[in-house]
Amino acid sequence: MNKILKLIYTLLLLLTVSNNIYAQSATQLEGEFKLGPAIILIVLLLTFILVGIFNRAKDTKTYWAAGRKISPIGAGMAIASNWMSAASFLGMAAIMYGSGYHGLSYVVGWTGGYVLLLILMAGQIRRYGKYTAADFIGDRYYSQGLRGVGAGLAIFISFSYCVGQFAGIGLMFKWILGIDFTWAVIIGASVVLIYTLISGMLGVTKNMQIQYVIIIVSFVIPLFILTYKFGYFYWLPQVGYGAVISDIVNGIAPGGGLSSVGHDFAILPSPEFAMPWDPATGQTAFQWLAICFSLMIGTAGLPHVIQRFYVVPRAKDARWSVVWGLFFICILYWSAPVYSAFGKILSSNPEVGKLSKDAIVVYTTQLGDLYPLIIGFLAAGAVSAAFSTVSGLLVAGASAFSHDLYFNVINPKATEKTQMLMARLGTILMAAGVAIVALLNLGLIAQLVAVAFSLAGCTIFPLFLLGIWWSGSNRTGAWAGLIAGSSVTAIALVYFIGGKFGASLPYQEFINYYLNAWYFAWLGAPLAIISNIVASKLSKNKTPLEIKKFLAQKVHNYE
Repeated sequence: MNKILKLIYTLLLLLTVSNNIYAQSATQLEGEFKLGPAIILIVLLLTFILVGIFNRAKDTKTYWAAGRKISPIGAGMAIASNWMSAASFLGMAAIMYGSGYHGLSYVVGWTGGYVLLLILMAGQIRRYGKYTAADFIGDRYYSQGLRGVGAGLAIFISFSYCVGQFAGIGLMFKWILGIDFTWAVIIGASVVLIYTLISGMLGVTKNMQIQYVIIIVSFVIPLFILTYKFGYFYWLPQVGYGAVISDIVNGIAPGGGLSSVGHDFAILPSPEFAMPWDPATGQTAFQWLAICFSLMIGTAGLPHVIQRFYVVPRAKDARWSVVWGLFFICILYWSAPVYSAFGKILSSNPEVGKLSKDAIVVYTTQLGDLYPLIIGFLAAGAVSAAFSTVSGLLVAGASAFSHDLYFNVINPKATEKTQMLMARLGTILMAAGVAIVALLNLGLIAQLVAVAFSLAGCTIFPLFLLGIWWSGSNRTGAWAGLIAGSSVTAIALVYFIGGKFGASLPYQEFINYYLNAWYFAWLGAPLAIISNIVASKLSKNKTPLEIKKFLAQKVHNYE
């Protein structure tokens, strides 16, 4: 006990000393090692690893589904933590900082997706009683081929989603440690990989509950301080920031003679910041609606989100976990626009220099001259947000690789020990691949994540929607829907990647607008659903009677 107290005392002393050093360079937004934030980060990372060790997976059931022992509130916190990724913590404010009102399409789309899950899928998915998304697809459509494709999609979607998270981890490690972005990504990826390998779904879920508290506390506290300091309504910053928007629109600097760490405010009227689809933003009503739609249905098709419904004991718990998850998520989602508004007004002076949009949450608190350790805690919260999502994605990808591909398709006689070995191998391979792609800096964090949503919306969402609610959907229809959705996905991604590397393709401008990588599901998902229905109707290969009975008696038998 005495050793622990001495350790805590030493850490507090170091934090106090580092605060004095760090405060002297508050205007230097990146490039130097920050001792206080680094200590906070290290303490949090050690906590995550220890929680993983004490709740480590000892068998496949614990590795895939946490032994189905998580309570609805605990599962809701884990859902929220798993959901509030770097895209939510950093990316939403970044999008709104850059494009104002248009960025709200991400807030509406991601939140609306959980409403869809609550109404259409949560209880039914749990009643079906499988471990993974590919498990459901293979069983419901009575096809090992579809199971394999579903596993491949789960891996690819999880991979795409992970890229944005690793970019966020790298950005925060770079900011805290003052190191090169490449090393920041490698170090961050190594840490999250270690505790994911140890813990599996049980340890990951326990960590997510801790990470949720860290995420919310670190995200909300600076808002009260900023609104109080600059004379806005601080009792509820999510409401008080409306006056900040008015000041941005009218070009009015905050009162009280305050400055942004020595830089006077230099604000020009920016009415487009608060106007829907203003031409000045370069965005249209179609794009706003397409992003909303794609993110909503994509949310309901993400493998790592679906897999969270398998960790609770009953279907009723699955529904309540979504309700609690929505409540916890909304706390952060209502708060993100505050950072974008303050970031806009505090960085308005040209002397501040060009800021990285994805780091605007941290930069806003620095420009507001907040206590450095609060800023460090905020950065650590961003790392927690990315870690919580990455760990869930790595488990989902590993589950698809080991349970769905290796055990159910390649080697059904594999022992549990072999399955665990393959799961850990899959986790390592996926983490290494994601880290490599993350270093390419293909786009903003929220945009990179949006690719995974559109992909899920075009492929997995139609299979679950029709598989749960229409017993007439059969194997032939599933293949037809997958081919249609995957074709739209392939076109969108080929044009996106080609454009990033300077290729000139036919109708590039047209495709980039209507099948943009961030929202191509607006076309792909309806086309996949229609193809599934038409092919199922025309096919002679009807859904087996036992599956129809199971859907009627078990899946839709409300408790």
